Amino acid sequence: MSTAMSMYQAAIPGFSQSLNALAGVLAKGEASATERGIAPSVLLGARLAPDMLPLTAQVQIASDTAKRVPSVLSGRETPSWPDVEASFADLQARIAKTVEHLDSFKPEDIDGSEDLKFTLKLGANEVPFVGLPYLIHFAIPNFYFHVATAYGILRENGVPIGKRDFIGKL
Repeated sequence: MSTAMSMYQAAIPGFSQSLNALAGVLAKGEASATERGIAPSVLLGARLAPDMLPLTAQVQIASDTAKRVPSVLSGRETPSWPDVEASFADLQARIAKTVEHLDSFKPEDIDGSEDLKFTLKLGANEVPFVGLPYLIHFAIPNFYFHVATAYGILRENGVPIGKRDFIGKL
């Protein structure tokens, strides 16, 4: 058995696990809002700090990152989904669609892309990347930043969630 980690193993299983965990965290957020008589829009628009994006955007960006990684590394076009989610159900649907996209990849689709050179438009900038550093130093940290921030927003707003909810099913 090889001890080397492949590009696929470094990204796809963790993204899927965390997105499914995020779906569970969102479900608890919605249930908590209902139980406490809080309009869902309050939680969906909540932020950790005034200059940070709200919960809805955190989920959208985590989704965007997860769907972009295997698409770029495999040479497939990244699906483009408008950021129109306005409810917990909408966010759940986006997460499900993202996991379905991830499930469409096999290890051989992205393994071997460590030295792939490509450019991504990030905001107003064109940023050159190479496969492995992109995955390890940019995409994975970016993905987990947004998943953790979504968790933090809900936790800060009194949703009874903990580390097991964040980690999800192993």
